[in-house]
Amino acid sequence: MTDNDSAHNDSAHNGGAHNGGADDDAEAVVRYERRGPVAVVTMNRPEYRNAQNSVMTYALDDAFARAVDDPEVKVIVLAGEGKHFSAGHDISSPGRDVDVSYERKAVLWWDHVDRAGGDQRFARESEVYLGMCRRWREIPKPVIASIQGACIAGGLMLAWSCDLIVASDDAFFADPVVRMGIPGVEYFAHPWVLGVAAAKEVLFTGERFTAQQAKEWGMVSRVVPRAELESATTALAEKIAEMPSFGLTLTKKAVNQAQDLMGMRSGMDSAFGLHHFAHAHNAETQSDPLAGQTAKSMRDAGR
Repeated sequence: MTDNDSAHNDSAHNGGAHNGGADDDAEAVVRYERRGPVAVVTMNRPEYRNAQNSVMTYALDDAFARAVDDPEVKVIVLAGEGKHFSAGHDISSPGRDVDVSYERKAVLWWDHVDRAGGDQRFARESEVYLGMCRRWREIPKPVIASIQGACIAGGLMLAWSCDLIVASDDAFFADPVVRMGIPGVEYFAHPWVLGVAAAKEVLFTGERFTAQQAKEWGMVSRVVPRAELESATTALAEKIAEMPSFGLTLTKKAVNQAQDLMGMRSGMDSAFGLHHFAHAHNAETQSDPLAGQTAKSMRDAGR
């Protein structure tokens, strides 16, 4: 992937914010680059461990749509700038934009900003969390996640929306949200990507698991030294790009359909309802839908 003549490197921005946007709305929160037949989409909030706010979410969607629409692109790579792939959903940075309205793309639902309580949270998370990840899972081109460092909670959701994961040997993973009294992240793919026993262990303990453990469970395709992560991901992407585009599209669809026939989509719907029941329970008993947890408190507890 060193085709400099065909490389394009620029920024993907959200153009659909109605109410101002977050502090980093004007920054390049997502970078897009095409290297021959491969589009590289890079999350670019390293100072916040690539925590996902809505600006980033919609910039990612714009970048993915651009790659889908480009007939020269056959494979997409999703990466994170800096030491970590993604620390998950943004619940505490200065750029958190939970109250900003965006053009909705993933579900046909009303806007969340003028709603209250569970109505507000369900509307937003149906779109920005569960809906977007389901939308990206259906991208008609192979998508490879290239992961280093932390891949936590919402970071797992991004990774699991991809078709393959290449991880560095220093990568680690966790879904610690049971500490909030919530049964896992919104894109509840755990039993299908980890297996039932491993899913329960990951959720019940909230502990980190390594890239090697993730490979043994079947979640990660390849584990490579950190210094070789980019080149190894590039080599895999270019190998896949040798296959015919339509064949790749149909193969991806066939596997996804088989996974859905195993109950993933309906199981995810059920878990999403339990997820929001837990938020409501927390709000009623503790006046805090997150049960007083922060990104830092969950990070410290999981170490």
